[in-house]
Amino acid sequence: MSENQKFSRRTKKGTDKKIVKIPNLRLKPQKVEEEPEKPAKTKFAKLMRPIKRFWKRYNLTKIVIIVVLLTIVATGSYLFYLAKTANVKVLQSSIAAQTTIYDKDNQVAGQLYGQKGTPVKINQISKNITEAVVATEDRTFYTNHGVNLKRFTLAVLTAGRFGGGSTITQQLAKNAYLTQEQTIDRKAREFFLALEINKHYSKDEILDMYLNNSYFGNGVWGIQDAALKYFGVPASEVTVDEAASLAGMLKGPEIYNPLYDKGKYATDRRNTVLQNMVNAGYLKQNAADGLMKIDLQSKVQDNYHPEDSQYKYPSYYNAVISEAESKYGLTLQEIMNNGYKIYTGMNQNMQSGLQKTYADPSFFPSTNGTTAQSASVAIDPKTGAVEALVGNVNTANSNSFTDFNYATMSKRSPGSVIKPLVVYTPAIEAGWSIDKTVDDSPADYNGWKPTDFDNQWRGKIPMYTALANSYNIPAINTYQEIGPKVGNAKGREFGLNLTSKNDVLPTALGAGVQTNPWQIAQAYQAFANGGMMYDAHLITKIENAAGQVIKTAKVGKKQVISKDTADKMTQMMLGTYTNGSAWNAAPKSYTLAGKTGTNESQDQWVVGYTPDIVMALWVGYADGKNELTGSSEGQTSVIFRQEASYMLPYTAGTAFDVKNPYQEAGVAALQPYWTQQRQYQDDIVTQEQAEAHTTGNTPESTGESSSSSSNDSGGFDLGKTAKNIGDGAKKAWKKITGLFGN
Repeated sequence: MSENQKFSRRTKKGTDKKIVKIPNLRLKPQKVEEEPEKPAKTKFAKLMRPIKRFWKRYNLTKIVIIVVLLTIVATGSYLFYLAKTANVKVLQSSIAAQTTIYDKDNQVAGQLYGQKGTPVKINQISKNITEAVVATEDRTFYTNHGVNLKRFTLAVLTAGRFGGGSTITQQLAKNAYLTQEQTIDRKAREFFLALEINKHYSKDEILDMYLNNSYFGNGVWGIQDAALKYFGVPASEVTVDEAASLAGMLKGPEIYNPLYDKGKYATDRRNTVLQNMVNAGYLKQNAADGLMKIDLQSKVQDNYHPEDSQYKYPSYYNAVISEAESKYGLTLQEIMNNGYKIYTGMNQNMQSGLQKTYADPSFFPSTNGTTAQSASVAIDPKTGAVEALVGNVNTANSNSFTDFNYATMSKRSPGSVIKPLVVYTPAIEAGWSIDKTVDDSPADYNGWKPTDFDNQWRGKIPMYTALANSYNIPAINTYQEIGPKVGNAKGREFGLNLTSKNDVLPTALGAGVQTNPWQIAQAYQAFANGGMMYDAHLITKIENAAGQVIKTAKVGKKQVISKDTADKMTQMMLGTYTNGSAWNAAPKSYTLAGKTGTNESQDQWVVGYTPDIVMALWVGYADGKNELTGSSEGQTSVIFRQEASYMLPYTAGTAFDVKNPYQEAGVAALQPYWTQQRQYQDDIVTQEQAEAHTTGNTPESTGESSSSSSNDSGGFDLGKTAKNIGDGAKKAWKKITGLFGN
């Protein structure tokens, strides 16, 4: 083709157009920007390609929707099943039921009563009250099917933050069957239960149950007692403004209480309810305006005073309620008024015997007219179940289970009962033998010079003798040699609250440590049960008023020490009761192992166990102003002997499978010194067993306490005791001094 290219075009008539010559234009070459090179496909992109193709092909959006719908249907079906099996037919009787506590044999141990209000029928409740409640709590009450679908859906989607409150029927379902937690699950279950309740009861019956089971503050339950409490009239005579005040309290029975803050918030709430009644068509606006001007305080009275009730086992009930609150998330109101059935590990025979001891103040030391306080806990080491518990002296005469419970709430120094936990168990685990020679001689620990209670020294002795008699210097030396950090790490495994601040030598004697009988009894389970320690617990399960299980105990356990270590520790602690510091605490016909402890003049302990039971006793003064005299060998041992004699007959009587080293060495056991005998006739024991229930006082040691506040006085004053006891004990004295070379 030539440089001057010719173009021609034919017309419609077939004639040629004029040929036009186009000059050769020499264009300057344009600089073309190079297109950036595309990056190579990554491995991730290659992996995503089949996923994208799969998504487009099968439309996963539809799959997700189907899965969600199936989940909703399945969940709804399950909740519907729960509602169907809730047995709402017995709701009227169940909400009037009292919360009942059962023992380990599923026998009734007592009831938590005194909080239920006086029930009244709907025709005994003023129309003013029902109208005020419906207008405020559930305006669609008479037309809905137990639920308000719009409000419920919004409440579920927002986890209860929006959508308004539950219907009256839903509130009744919640109070009767569920907890107060604000969760989607609880709201959903409440929904289906409300539908079931609505099917089985009339609106008047539902409203009647609701008003009789509602809380109105100040310990008042039910509309009848609320009307009497705040306005001095029965529910049938309540006026419109009074009804508005009572209905307003349902939202917040404490803050909207007419007796709180001179009724300021209660007045505002009353006026809100009155306006609600206008909006619902129950009241004219001018009438409401006039009622809003009434001075609420001028009408309020305080005429309701519930009678005190006698509770059978107040300390045990106290501990059960605390456990239900802390461990199972129930509120005191729910526990007292929802008719629960609480099953426990209580042994009523043991509990009755323990309380018999505590009902007699003459057993307990008294200074300046003030009786010392005390607490005891008995645990089954095979399960961790608390079989008996008393939290204060003379508790049998208490009308309340809300008294301070020294068994579970106190923080006391353990004294020498800590030695097996942080001193001798780690020593055994380190390979020490129970008859390893230890030294009981004067020692100086950077200026700290602890002594024993009798200010005597025994020189070289076997370790089991040091433990049985609670000598301090051998314990401190052992703790120092194994290392405080090692000892305290083991103490924490036993459940003690120890920190790095306790990594000091006085910890070997319990100084700076706080505990209580519950914690000590739990720890000593490991010695009684082959090294296994269960979480101490009272509750095994909880049922609602309709008999459905709502809570089941999940008891933790751990192997704190090996069985071999537990056996060796038991060998040493058998001597505590035959030839050591618990010689005066040993009950007739029973073999016990354990430990005593004394913290100056403030705390005294006796711990004893068999393979079937662990018992921990503490005695002390709560005010810190009075002081105990003597040591745990004295009156505290007498108390322990008494309560152990009541409880041990109801155990299996399992024998230890280890030998007492004192008996192996041919050393005779000391005999308890009883100067006064008491015979109790009690239908919980046989006549043959009753001999084990005689008790007596023993002369308390008058020896001086150690100059160190952290020194334990668990050892006994051999010289002064020998002067007071009879010929039998004198013979034992000679054998003991012969053993020690003194």
